[in-house]
Formats: sequence, structure tokens, C-alpha cells
Amino acid sequence: MTTTNPSTRAPRRRLSKPERRVQLLEMARELIRDAGTDGFTLGRLADRAGVTKPLVYDHFGDRAGVFAELYREFEARQRSTLSAALAEAEPRLPVIAELVSGAYIDCCLAEGRELADVVAALSCFAALEGVRQEAEDAYLAMCRTALEPFAGSLGLAQLQAIVGAGDALARSALSSRISADQARSTLTSVVLAVTGSTGSTQED
Repeated sequence: MTTTNPSTRAPRRRLSKPERRVQLLEMARELIRDAGTDGFTLGRLADRAGVTKPLVYDHFGDRAGVFAELYREFEARQRSTLSAALAEAEPRLPVIAELVSGAYIDCCLAEGRELADVVAALSCFAALEGVRQEAEDAYLAMCRTALEPFAGSLGLAQLQAIVGAGDALARSALSSRISADQARSTLTSVVLAVTGSTGSTQED
């Protein structure tokens, strides 16, 4: 039986800083999935990732910094998903409303319960409220750009109603109280309602 001398093994490739950040955020999602945000610490994250605790602090600063980065990543994926869906969409309000709704629900479901935990954790850090508001404003701006050519001017209250309904429906779908299809179709109805359309005859 032959054995490999440890000294002759190929050295492990050192991750670049951006690659390490991606790895740490993935490990953070796993840790939150397993232990929730209450059980999340930078020390536990370092252990799971197989790195030193100072390295984790260097990337994120503190526990709140990890939550903020996870939320920013989610919002960026959500905007990217919506942008891709709208790129080749048929220019009719019912179609746009369905795409806006589907992108919102599907992204929330893809993130799972850990996203809800992160959002709840963000509310506990006053300094991070701005992170959530900034990300939400960017998403609402995309929704406004997509919907106003067919629905006319939309106020902030109308746009926030879409996000509020989307959050509630996604939570219900995640807990299996309703199906994903029900969440999507109901949010589509909300979008059409706040834009003043039933969705049956709108053809702008």
C-alpha cells in the first residue's frame, strides 16, 4: 500500500479576499439556517469556515455587519431577477404585474427562513435600519419604472403596499400555510389593485 507524503501534496489554493467573502457569507447562511440569528456569532462562523476569528472581523467588522451583507446580497439578487424577467416581457400591465410578483415571491422562497431571521435581526440594530431602507428604495424604484408606463404615476404608499403584501405572503408560503402559486397570484392581484386595474382588459 502506498501513502502520499503530506509534504508532496499540492498546496491548498489561498482564496482571494472576494472569494473568501463569498465563502464566509455562504457559511453564515448555513449557520443561520441551523442555529438562527440568536445562535450566530463571528466565532462560530470562523469555526465553520475553518478560518481565524480576526479574519472574519476583518471582512465584516461585527455580527451586524454580516447580517447587513446578507441582506444586501438578497436585495441585489432580487433586483437582478426582476430585471432579467422584465427584459423581454410583453408590454402589458397584467404581464408586468405577474413578473414583479413572481420575482418577489420566488426570491424570498429561495432564501428560505434564514432571510426572515436576518430581516428580524436587522430591526434590532438601529444603525442598520438604513441598510434595509436603502435596499427597499432601490427595489421600489425598479417597480415604479416597470409599472408606471402602463399604470400612470404611483405613490410611495402604493409601492410599499406591494412590498408589505409580498413579505406577508412569502412568510405564509415559507410556513406552508399557502402554496407558492397562491402567494404569486395573490400578490399579482395586489399589484393590479394598487395600480387601479383588474388585469383583464388593460392593454396599454
